[in-house]
Parts: sequence; structure tokens; C-alpha cells
Amino acid sequence: MIIRKFKNEDSVELAEVIAKTLRTTNSKDYSSEYIENDISFLTADKLIERSNWTNLYVVCEDEKIIGCGAIGSYWGKEDESSLFTIFVLPEYQGQGIGRKIMETLEQDDYFFRAKRIEIPASITAVKFYKKFGYDYKNGVNEIDDEQLYRLEKFR
Repeated sequence: MIIRKFKNEDSVELAEVIAKTLRTTNSKDYSSEYIENDISFLTADKLIERSNWTNLYVVCEDEKIIGCGAIGSYWGKEDESSLFTIFVLPEYQGQGIGRKIMETLEQDDYFFRAKRIEIPASITAVKFYKKFGYDYKNGVNEIDDEQLYRLEKFR
């Protein structure tokens, strides 16, 4: 298994990984309409766009992409960053790959320059992120209008 920076030619395969993960893993917490809407924002073209303003990483086993994660500036701020697009294919979950993605993101320049890191967390992923020291932003432990929890961590 290797973790490397995203390349534009990864975009189609990565979009498929994300779609499969959302449809499988997140289906217990979200409606299919919600999931399909999310997928429409994580197309191959939009992943390429995202890689222009984040450091997007992919996890590969041999030549197959099995996961991803991104970190970027929080609304253009120099001292705040945000984590995005963290996914692991369902058949690879529970094997420490998500942990490796988080470790990679927390070694990125966007992480080190930030005093605060935020994650727009799905219902499905809250427990996972809490293991890394992220907690509810401003103590608010309710989902927002986007059906996400806002988690944060201070350095």
C-alpha cells in the first residue's frame, strides 16, 4: 500500500471509489437522494478542481485506488485548514487505511501551518474522527443544514 498525491488521471477511478463508498458505507445514515447529490459534487472533473486548492492524496494497493483524503485552507485562511474527501473502499475499511490517511493529512503543510483544523464530518464518520482528537465545533453536537457535524481540532 502506498499513499501519494492525486494525479489528474486518477480522477475517474477516484470518483468511482467515492461513489461506491458513499452508496455502501453511508447508506445506513443517509437517504439515497442525499448520497446521489453528494456524488454529483464529487465527479472526476470536480476532483481535479478540488486538487487545485487542496492537497489531495490517494491510497493505492498495487495499481488500484482504495482510498483518499484531502486537506486545504479553511476559507482561504492561513492559520486554519480543513480536511475533505476522506474515503476508504468498504472492503478495505477496518484495516488501518483510514488511520494512515489521517496520519498523512496531519503531516501536510496545511496541517502544520494551521492553529485550527475543521472537518465537515458525516454522521457515519464522527466516531472515527473523534479518535484523532477532533471534537464538536463550539461544543455543538447536532447536525447542521448540510446533515454534517462540524468537528475541529486545535494545535
